[in-house]
Amino acid sequence: MPKAFQRPQALTDKAFHYCPGCTHGIIHRLVAEAIDQLGMRTKTVGICPVGCAVFAYDYFNCDMIQAAHGRALAVATGVKRVLPDRLVFTYQGDGDLAAIGTAETVHAAARGEKITAIYVNNAVYGMTGGQMAPTTLLGQKTTTTPLGRERETAGFPLRVAEMLSTVEGAVYVSRVSVHSPRHVRQAGRAIRKAFEIQLRGLGFSLVEVLSICPTNWGLNSLEALKWLEKEMLPVYPLGELRAPAEEDAG
Repeated sequence: MPKAFQRPQALTDKAFHYCPGCTHGIIHRLVAEAIDQLGMRTKTVGICPVGCAVFAYDYFNCDMIQAAHGRALAVATGVKRVLPDRLVFTYQGDGDLAAIGTAETVHAAARGEKITAIYVNNAVYGMTGGQMAPTTLLGQKTTTTPLGRERETAGFPLRVAEMLSTVEGAVYVSRVSVHSPRHVRQAGRAIRKAFEIQLRGLGFSLVEVLSICPTNWGLNSLEALKWLEKEMLPVYPLGELRAPAEEDAG
């Protein structure tokens, strides 16, 4: 009997280290499935920086590079320019891509580098203890905003997808979520589309994935999924913010 569901070849057999309920594992699987579907496992290079996904090189069964905090897209640029036939992606959290890595993100997009960023937004610094991130919502409590993020002192949440959608070199920008089975399927399709656009040489692509962090949010998994839907979606609406014309994408 043929298997209807199995572990992607682009994932190793190593067990994930993530906290219970964390959706990094789901996103890892979606990335790996897209790599398998495209038949690119032996020609893929992934770059993971500092953050919760710092050990991603243990999980993806392809060439992986560890980058300094925030510098993944700079490293990816170098890899793609030297090896243009490779599928090159970064896997970055919001505390990495949208904070210390903001300049690398914006300028990689502005140059239209033919690479893909998988950008995981859980609205908090995860690995370092739950501090406020650039994406933390107004009023959201973190270890550094115990009374909630205030606009007057901390400003507004940074909407990376909206910002990059105005940059001409960014040909595909999408925001998805993994808080329900339907949304997981949509996220998988977006990641594959971003990879396909890269392989066609059209330019820079980014998929922002809304994710949960039960540990640092102080919620159980079910509560965290509901919080994402209720609180994050109004601030970070889902959908394709920029996509190539059909004649270019086809």
